[in-house]
Amino acid sequence: MAHHDIGSHASPDDGYRETPAGAQHEYTDAAVRPIVKLGIWLAVATVLVHFGMGFVFSWLSSDRSAAQGQPRFPVAVEDGMRLPALPRLQGVPLRDITEHRILENEQLEGYGWVDREAGTVRIPIEEAMRLVVERGLPALEQASETPGLMPADGSAGATMVRRRQ
Repeated sequence: MAHHDIGSHASPDDGYRETPAGAQHEYTDAAVRPIVKLGIWLAVATVLVHFGMGFVFSWLSSDRSAAQGQPRFPVAVEDGMRLPALPRLQGVPLRDITEHRILENEQLEGYGWVDREAGTVRIPIEEAMRLVVERGLPALEQASETPGLMPADGSAGATMVRRRQ
């Protein structure tokens, strides 16, 4: 195996840490003068565009119709105050959510009819949980199995067909 002598360098990069005497940048890589000129022209163009846009904006935003005695928005003056079409955005969201929560709490903590004709009532949630613990949940009704029939494909159990054997 050949032994390579790397001299007094601890690593291969040590030879590039110091700039050799008489070393300069390469003049053929990039000309500095055109790059500086480009930067100056870009700065001047940026300032000119900035002031030009400011002038155009102030000219366009000046209210020339009010100076001539005309109303600014003649159609809006004729129609007066109109409300937008429904549904509208919330006017005061904090008040709306507060009223909603108060209504929900009244329903969760109070008695009331859900469907008077069917005899369905609403009871406080605490009492409902206590009753579930005491009585348990009602059992689901078992579907009556018909021998020899099975649900048809894609019917979700609505249609029964004879079993193929």
